[in-house]
Amino acid sequence: MSTDTQTLDEVAVSRWLEANLPGFAGPLEVTKFQAGQSNPTFLLSTPAHDYVLRRKPPGVLLKSAHAVDREFRVQKALADSQVPVAKMHLLCEDESVIGSTFYVMDHVPGRNFNDPTLPELEPKQRAEVMDEMNGVLAALHEVDINAIGLTDYGPPGNYFERQVARWSKQYRASETEKQPDMDQLMQRLADNLPEDDGQRTLVHGDYRIDNMIFDTYGTACRAVLDWELSTIGHPFADLAAVIMQWQMPVGAEGRGLAGVDRKALGLPTDAEFIAAYCRRRGLKGIDNFGYYLAFCFFRMAAIIQGVLKRALDGNASNPEYGLKLGQYVPVFARHGLEALDRDA
Repeated sequence: MSTDTQTLDEVAVSRWLEANLPGFAGPLEVTKFQAGQSNPTFLLSTPAHDYVLRRKPPGVLLKSAHAVDREFRVQKALADSQVPVAKMHLLCEDESVIGSTFYVMDHVPGRNFNDPTLPELEPKQRAEVMDEMNGVLAALHEVDINAIGLTDYGPPGNYFERQVARWSKQYRASETEKQPDMDQLMQRLADNLPEDDGQRTLVHGDYRIDNMIFDTYGTACRAVLDWELSTIGHPFADLAAVIMQWQMPVGAEGRGLAGVDRKALGLPTDAEFIAAYCRRRGLKGIDNFGYYLAFCFFRMAAIIQGVLKRALDGNASNPEYGLKLGQYVPVFARHGLEALDRDA
């Protein structure tokens, strides 16, 4: 049983899968995915089939974080919906097997785009990928949570009130130095909560293009990944998360669209993406969007603060990247304040 996030006990995993997964047959080859900072993820290759194993990191963790059991449940529930997800196989909550809870799902072949400028595509394909991203998001928010058994997947009440409180608490638990902008942002979000408009849908919690797998040669989405932050909540948080990401700098670190000539590249403007989403869901528009955008900047700042804390503590999935990512906490906080000021 290993406590190392970078490796996996191949013998223990193979033995457990042989006993529990019908059709599984080794030899097993394990490769760690470098993407993803929260839950270490591994490709499990066998001669007949490829799987993916996603585990909680070992060690002392923040309460409610790294919820791979929730990831498993929500993707299994979405199996027959209009939202593309990988096929779920098994959830193992016996920590004696590899040291923490894990689940196994199908590996979905296809393309993953880390850069929203989509440099590998032509303008027409870029537009199609972004429209597909928009359509999958709208479909997610139209899922009947009662019909797929997720009514209890999130508590009732004002989603933003709940989330601001939760992530403020998580941030304080992983705080490593004082960030005045973050303190101000948390206070302003708590003081200016939007009224509950009754929308209660499944939300992904980290919806962005690098958490999606697309056809190898086409533009259809094959699977939405990384459901750790999913819950029952307010759909505008997911929509604002997309816009938040696009306001980041271009490049491998920011992975945004700031300063890009989107029309020339075939990419939608923020307003066009929001309008297409509203058309798909039959909405007339969205008031107070600056609050939702600021909330997303705040939540991401809290998340990367947690990544930084784990890197400093020595149990991050990718410690070097975690330390680098931690430098963006004040940047996200500042962007959050600016979003609130623009909408004030």
